[in-house]
Amino acid sequence: MDKVFIKGLSIQTTIGFFQWEKEIKQTLVIDLAMGWNTANAALNDELAKTLDYADISVAIERFANDNPVDLIETLAERLASYLMTQYQIPWLKLFIGKPGAVHNAQTVGVEIERGTQAVEISS
Repeated sequence: MDKVFIKGLSIQTTIGFFQWEKEIKQTLVIDLAMGWNTANAALNDELAKTLDYADISVAIERFANDNPVDLIETLAERLASYLMTQYQIPWLKLFIGKPGAVHNAQTVGVEIERGTQAVEISS
């Protein structure tokens, strides 16, 4: 299966359980791998036939800021569902890290995988 990916996307959003977290923006770091048939785009060098990672990167930050939640688990689940629906992505693996959330840890977070990895190549 072909994959389009975004690694190390750093966004600022409101997330957290504690009241003080609801009053500030915190950094989340996102890695996203998306199953996609890249052959169709490559055939005639067409952006419209692939996943536009620049557009998806903007959509991720917008979604996180428009849909504040307490848990990164909730954000991961809702973001995965949104991306799969909005961009017709059949499979994705999403990692969301929250650097600095735990003393002495570089980051903490969640990684989820949704959908079916089998992507048929058709012309």
